[in-house]
Amino acid sequence: MRTSGMRDYLDGPHKAARDVVRAGLAANTELFEFAVRQPRDEYRETVLEMLQAITAEGHPARGFPKEYGGEGDLGGYIAGFETLAFGDLSLMVKAGVQFGLFAGAILHLGTERHHEAYLADAIGGRLLGCFAMTETGHGSNVQALGTTATYDAGTDEFVIHTPSEAARKDYIGNAARHGRMAAVFAQLVVGGETHGVHCLLVPIRDEAGTALPGVTLSDCGPKLGLNGVDNGRIVFDQVRVPRDALLDRYAQVDADGNYHSEIENPDRRFFTMLGTLVQGRVSVGGAAITASKVALEIAIRYAAQRRQFGAPGSNEETLLLDYRMHQRRLLPLLARTYALHFAQGELVEEFVRVFGDGSSEHDRRALEAQAAGTKALGTWHATETIQVCREACGGAGYLAENRLATLKADTDVFTTFEGDNTVLLQLVAKGLLTDYRESFGKLDPLGTARFIAAQAVEIAVEKTALRPLIDRLRDVVPNRNDTSDPDAGLRDDAYHSGLLRFREQHMLSGVARRLKAGIDAGDGAFEVFNRCQDHVIAAGRAHVDRVVLEAFQAGVRNAPEDLQEVLKDVYDLHALSAIEAERAWYLEHGRLSPARSKAITALVNELCGVVRPVAVELVAAFGVPGAAVEVPMVVPSQHE
Repeated sequence: MRTSGMRDYLDGPHKAARDVVRAGLAANTELFEFAVRQPRDEYRETVLEMLQAITAEGHPARGFPKEYGGEGDLGGYIAGFETLAFGDLSLMVKAGVQFGLFAGAILHLGTERHHEAYLADAIGGRLLGCFAMTETGHGSNVQALGTTATYDAGTDEFVIHTPSEAARKDYIGNAARHGRMAAVFAQLVVGGETHGVHCLLVPIRDEAGTALPGVTLSDCGPKLGLNGVDNGRIVFDQVRVPRDALLDRYAQVDADGNYHSEIENPDRRFFTMLGTLVQGRVSVGGAAITASKVALEIAIRYAAQRRQFGAPGSNEETLLLDYRMHQRRLLPLLARTYALHFAQGELVEEFVRVFGDGSSEHDRRALEAQAAGTKALGTWHATETIQVCREACGGAGYLAENRLATLKADTDVFTTFEGDNTVLLQLVAKGLLTDYRESFGKLDPLGTARFIAAQAVEIAVEKTALRPLIDRLRDVVPNRNDTSDPDAGLRDDAYHSGLLRFREQHMLSGVARRLKAGIDAGDGAFEVFNRCQDHVIAAGRAHVDRVVLEAFQAGVRNAPEDLQEVLKDVYDLHALSAIEAERAWYLEHGRLSPARSKAITALVNELCGVVRPVAVELVAAFGVPGAAVEVPMVVPSQHE
């Protein structure tokens, strides 16, 4: 396998943007030591200096309109942001707060006057800002935020106020030290009527760094990781801002105190506003996948060099990566990282399409669900992968100098910021249920009858021995294409998709039946949903698992011919590992026989052996800058 060819393919259409960031990381080898050797306050200032350096290089501006100093390249911006995660993750997060969230709120929620007044300074790093959404009492439930913005028609101002401790803005990046302005999400009150959550620009510090009157700022203190980011708390005490501080793309208030929005439904207006900020969720998921790549390259290269024990009578110890259990620990995670890489690539291209051509509301909702699901699986994958890599490197992996400890600490919060993963999968499932209901509603009476009959047959088959019997017959009667290899059917893409699609659709229809039965019985909607919540979230995850699988299939199909064979091996390892992980469910539902389940496990073992000789090349193809992975426990290696 040519490592350079695989790297070019993985980099995709935004290779140039990735290479710019790689070059910057490679030129700053100290970047990977700051989190370990600097005290917190010094580290924060170093991260600010690094932020200003990358701003001067122009990368953060890449995704913004050209008239404000950008390049109008959304895909390149996100690709570069993902690549930044090869380096210091505090720098990446601080950049995300400044450019993705603060400047992004101005761009997407503001209008031309806001763009003219603030955008160039925000993307040029001259106006450092915060994204003040999360509150002490309300994290994921943004619609219930307590901060108020009350219009005073007598002075033509909004009054920003924190009415209780629960409404204190909490965990706000840039708030503890460096932010001078905040994009504040608050309940908009006009003429005594509350119109829901809107966003306003509120100055919080003067140019000398002193908190402005009515603004109380405090530090969140030491965290598990990301201590280069100055997370803080903000309390407002009747702080006044002019009427044009309201970011008014979706709602306006005139001087007489008249509120107007073209989106009359307040729920739809709220979700439309939040939907424009999906870029942060897309970026965090990609960064988590990138961090997984770093951990895997360190652990796999270490395993390909480190020897331990050996065959009796042999004078040479065995490489860790030659042990089947070590392969089992690392290589399926490597395969899943490739799968998530391709899923993230599809997500980014869809994001660029949706935000580039003014797509429909349905397209935006679908994008939000896709971003939510990919972010959830990508960040959970990072948490699992980095932990396994740390364990696979033994005591050496526990040393801070070898980066895994910092990676583990810095990525841990990824599962909860930009949306708690459990809540995000619930969002995915709710979208699927909405589509399911709409599709059912479009059926004519005959179609409805056939649908119900099919469901009844499926339930009856599950409750009898018919399904295991059918699968046992399938196992002993070879497919006509399986004559040369009795396990060939297990490596069939259609077989993999069929199983994952069945699981997704079965879970979704099962949730729909439970919800309908509860409502028909007269139970409250919230109570019914709460009883089914675990089922709902499992259905959401099953959907994303299938989307990731099929993204990898497309990645193999579209690859240059000389890469397809090795990618197909990696794909098969991912697909069969995913099925193996859920084999209890498939056995319960009659979709796997015991014999086939055992055959899948045997084939996963075999595929680990197939991938092992190219494992080091596969991680080298990620293109992680040398300084990020050439830690003391791993000697440098050269790849084509």
